[in-house]
Amino acid sequence: MGSVALRHYGLGIALICGGIVSAAPMAWGQPAAESVAGARFFVTGDPAKPRRAVPSQGLMLMGGGDWDKQAFAWFAKKAGYGHILILRASGDGEGGREMFAEMAGVQSVSTILFTDRAASTDPRVLAAIAKADGIFLAGGDQAKYVRFWQGTPVATALDAHVAAGKPIAGTSAGLAVLGGTAYGATDGGSIDSFKALSDPAGDAVTLVRDFLHMPRLAHVVTDTHFNQRDRLGRLIAFVAKARALGDRTAIGLGVDEKGALCVEADGRATYRGPANTYAWLVQPKSVPVLVKGKPLDWSDIRVTGIAPGGTIDLNRMTVPKPAFAGTAKVVAGKLIDAPLPPGGHWSLAIHGGAGVIPKGSLTPEQERAYRAGLTAALSAGSAVLAKGGSSLDAVQAAVRVLEDDPNFNAGRGAVFDAEGKNQLDAAIMDGATLRAGAVAGVGATKNPVVLARAVMEHSRHVLLTGAGADQFARDQGVEQVDPSYFRTDKRWHEYLEWKRDEDHAALDPTHRFGTVGAVARDQRGHLAAATSTGGLTGKRWGRIGDSPIIGAGTYAMDKTCAVSATGTGEFFIRQVAARQICDRVQWKGQDIAAAASDTIGEVGEIGGDGGLIAMDGSGHIAFAMNSDGMYRGSVSDDQAPRTAIYAGEMDVGR
Repeated sequence: MGSVALRHYGLGIALICGGIVSAAPMAWGQPAAESVAGARFFVTGDPAKPRRAVPSQGLMLMGGGDWDKQAFAWFAKKAGYGHILILRASGDGEGGREMFAEMAGVQSVSTILFTDRAASTDPRVLAAIAKADGIFLAGGDQAKYVRFWQGTPVATALDAHVAAGKPIAGTSAGLAVLGGTAYGATDGGSIDSFKALSDPAGDAVTLVRDFLHMPRLAHVVTDTHFNQRDRLGRLIAFVAKARALGDRTAIGLGVDEKGALCVEADGRATYRGPANTYAWLVQPKSVPVLVKGKPLDWSDIRVTGIAPGGTIDLNRMTVPKPAFAGTAKVVAGKLIDAPLPPGGHWSLAIHGGAGVIPKGSLTPEQERAYRAGLTAALSAGSAVLAKGGSSLDAVQAAVRVLEDDPNFNAGRGAVFDAEGKNQLDAAIMDGATLRAGAVAGVGATKNPVVLARAVMEHSRHVLLTGAGADQFARDQGVEQVDPSYFRTDKRWHEYLEWKRDEDHAALDPTHRFGTVGAVARDQRGHLAAATSTGGLTGKRWGRIGDSPIIGAGTYAMDKTCAVSATGTGEFFIRQVAARQICDRVQWKGQDIAAAASDTIGEVGEIGGDGGLIAMDGSGHIAFAMNSDGMYRGSVSDDQAPRTAIYAGEMDVGR
């Protein structure tokens, strides 16, 4: 670049080759001595060094998460190994230090942290954007970018940067605003696929037009953290609304976490990222009719996946060698027939409660009945998973079967409380979104797990109890039954025994901790968990155990674990047992078997008994118990259904 010019702006800040430095000495990566109104400045590297080459045009569309080194090397070259400017609206200069370390060869990485719209007219900010060799829009909250930049000189300067033939990149929220239509998240939230498909014309689908103008993205809606957060459905909803609002050729482009789509000046793009990540192209064939408050119905939605090393021509929106492709549809807000990435494994584990179950304690007929019930639940759940269905649908299907089986203490086979009533609890959790729903103390819902899911999907709450939960069930049209449906001779006899002698009642020891549950991983890699129970015989005062308590008896988090527990609920609550397993996997690096075993050990340390089923992000299954048995089973894409009852029976799972 030849000689380097130094300009002072009265705040001790100098702009050199697009970098920002303090006129006074300062540590790299620390804020400059002073800030401008609405922004702070950080710098790493040496802004005084000349760039090594002339920058060239390029777009780097990143899906969030860890940075791909190949993609960053590509971007550094596009920036002429010069000076990178990060624009962000949260965080600090730490990302600049990390980027400087990752982008070998660049001279400096500077950051402008926006805190107010006022900075978008400041001449120092605009000069920094004009001088940058490459610009990177960081993750965070895209609503801030919209509020701070839309209709300001900053938006104009970003367009001018690209028009001048220099590269720009965006990750997560930074990518979200690069499309011709952007999901602005301006209502203060981040909508998930279920909500978006349920009402694409609604106010929560906040689309922004005419914000930034990137080459070949005028009719593209972008989305990030894509498969990891199950966002195909919401991207389809975004495209549907964009088309309905007038952009009749709008399409969608999603990028998985840790991946990046690197777009050359001629429109050819190469996807870079680790194995089993993809870029996703969504190309509908029609314009939908949207009605506010109504779910989406739409057919002929072409979905194409681009694997690492694969390419896409953004001029014609074609993929020469797709990793997968298919035509999806949306019926009443439910995404159907979406193509699956290749090689997706699925797993399912279930339990039907724990207790004192030494061999010989069950008659042959009883054992056959229990195993038949477990096998039926495995069959229902695996049928969903084998067809590419969601883990959420699978755990619900499996638990419903167990709720309908009078042998298990949930639904039809629930025990009686102290007043001779059946009070049912259930919970369900989606690991992809961390959405959860739960109910406690319901008395007329045939399948409490269905009601728990309705709480998750059709309310803004997590846990409903008692009369309010019953009313919600009626309002939602969840199947109701007469309370006599839950009365079985076996449970009634147990109740009468308890009534005669509460302290020494001869309750069924083989079902001491009666609960049912399921955990699953689907072919897209998403986890889910569900639990349902009738509680304890003779329970009083509206007692609620761990089953409907998210984090105690039920929990799911993608890439980490899914858990359903059974036992003395008070102790599982006190140990936050289900979430504890996930924390052991996520933070201590334990495998799922060790995490499950150690957690049951912790429950036992404070006097609790029972068991649990757990699954990690790869679908590996763990069964753990400190009781003498647990009704349980597992099945996966590479393992036939298997059931077990007694302690010591071999447990099998991926």
